Amino acid sequence: MRVLSFLTAALLPFTALAAKKTPSDRFAEYNTKQRSAGKAVSLNDRSYEELTKSPRDYSVAVLLTALDARFGCGLCHEFQPEWDLLAKQWLKGDRESEGRLAFGTLDFLDGKQTFQSMMLNTAPVLLLFHPTTGPNAKLDNTPSRYDFSTGTDKAEPIHAWLTRQLPNIPHPEFRRPFNYMKLAITTTAVLGLITFGTVAAPYLLPIIQNRNLWAAVSLIAVLLFTSGHMFNHIRKVPYVAADGKGGVSYFAGGFQNQFGLETQIVAALYGILSFATISLALKVPRMAEARSQQIAVFVWGGVILGTYSFLLSVFRIKNGGYPFWLPPF
Repeated sequence: MRVLSFLTAALLPFTALAAKKTPSDRFAEYNTKQRSAGKAVSLNDRSYEELTKSPRDYSVAVLLTALDARFGCGLCHEFQPEWDLLAKQWLKGDRESEGRLAFGTLDFLDGKQTFQSMMLNTAPVLLLFHPTTGPNAKLDNTPSRYDFSTGTDKAEPIHAWLTRQLPNIPHPEFRRPFNYMKLAITTTAVLGLITFGTVAAPYLLPIIQNRNLWAAVSLIAVLLFTSGHMFNHIRKVPYVAADGKGGVSYFAGGFQNQFGLETQIVAALYGILSFATISLALKVPRMAEARSQQIAVFVWGGVILGTYSFLLSVFRIKNGGYPFWLPPF
């Protein structure tokens, strides 16, 4: 028994040396895991430390994320499928692992010590560890960090960033898989619209082809845009303003200023003038009785005169030097 104990103690140093993994052994182990999983390997504090420690003859891209609902990281949930897709596409394109790039994911719940050691209080964070030995080695062991401040949640910018950071290795092309679900939804929606249009065409076509409807829509659009409706939206003008005397001012002086209510009043004036002119041109000539026709001419003529007179008075408010006017305003 003493001899056996002595031999065991003597062989311990050699056993420890045999158990110590070389960088190539570490990469081979994690490369097997990521290829069997078909995505980035899920890490914890121990495996993260083992995968990223020096020396390394390989590169490591690690996504530090916080997927638990308690943390409310929306970008983490949006980007995680893209990260797994990028790892899958890269591994698929680099079948022989010539680029020697390992992909990993470290969630906060599995890597609290790592997050604390790096004093991270935001997620996600993407770190790229460059090789420390070999032809692509970098003397600086500090990992490169991708900036998520732009809010990107797609794999394409990350693929481009990895390509720039690792110029001396093969760069598999990133091809997003065809979205059959989107195709099915789009096809169903198009067929549904075609079916609806075919069934509803006998009822909708008379409405769409109605001249009076298009005339009304066109007239409303013209009144809105000529009265300054777009100006109000662009400039964010007030609806009305105080006149400095305890009252309310409905019209703003000058051609570069106007109020919201002013636009509505001007549009109403234009609408009344348009309706009166259309009535005089189309409705009055069709009247059978001469007396009714004469009354209509005087009524619509009076409406046009009064409305246009008020419109000129509004214009005088906008431009105090305007010399013309019409009664009764």
